[in-house]
Amino acid sequence: MKLNLVFIITIVFCSVTFAQQEPQYSQYMYNMSTVNPGYVTAQRGLVSTGLLYRKQWTAIEGSPQTANVFGNIPMNEKIELSVNYVNDQIGDAIPVTNDYFNVDFAYITRISDQVKLSYGLKAGINNFKIDPSGSDVANDPAFADNTSTTQLNIGAGLFLFTHNFYAGVSSPNLLPSDVDINGIGVTESKTHLYGVAGYVFDFIDEVRLKPSLVVKQVIDSPLTFDVSLNSLIYNKIELGVSYRYTDAFIALAGFNITQNLKIGYSYDFSVSDLSGYNNGSHEIVLLYNFDLLKFGNKYTSPRFF
Repeated sequence: MKLNLVFIITIVFCSVTFAQQEPQYSQYMYNMSTVNPGYVTAQRGLVSTGLLYRKQWTAIEGSPQTANVFGNIPMNEKIELSVNYVNDQIGDAIPVTNDYFNVDFAYITRISDQVKLSYGLKAGINNFKIDPSGSDVANDPAFADNTSTTQLNIGAGLFLFTHNFYAGVSSPNLLPSDVDINGIGVTESKTHLYGVAGYVFDFIDEVRLKPSLVVKQVIDSPLTFDVSLNSLIYNKIELGVSYRYTDAFIALAGFNITQNLKIGYSYDFSVSDLSGYNNGSHEIVLLYNFDLLKFGNKYTSPRFF
């Protein structure tokens, strides 16, 4: 009876947790391909790579933590690939792990001299795993097998951009799917819809500002959004603030250590019902550009998105 009760509590916990369903980022602007497979850097010869780590709701045991390795690879002026691997973990006594591996293919068309439109397709696999080996339910028949499953993921997106503006719509997961263990439903993945937009303008000498917005709609769930304001100072320092609707205020900072190396950090001040139980969320990202065609002089003023 005790084991069955623990099992039921675990399943409920997992189901509530996966209302978020996909990893959440405060610094999504450094890897927008996680939101929109049509996103492109459009800088030929410049391969952009990154490492990101996020610890959500610190001080809560078993709170979500996410690691992301990614790269954007322009093949030519019209085709760009991006690669993403994400490891998302939650849970303490019974850890739950999601591993995502996705490849995006984007095709760039020119609408005018200044405006381009990119069409993106995403294909990948998601692996869901429950590991009860260190818990009291390790010997429960419900966990005897089938604690891991792999599913196909397909997504699509449109990304319109100029040198200082972007807007896009997308769905990174067009295929709703359910995860069950021995016939018991654990999670139900819904289709996610995203809208993004941003504009970069010169504020004063050597200072650029970028207001931006990302709107997320999970089917059958309330709409949510992040609104942000970032500044780029002397092409060296990025400072910004963001607000995630009913969830958090976010402080953002980034530093261009060299022309090709950047580090970013964000801290979420939680304002949700969990605010009294956690110490906020930390996120750090490390970015590096490989200038394969030695176009370094061309990119002395980096694109701010």
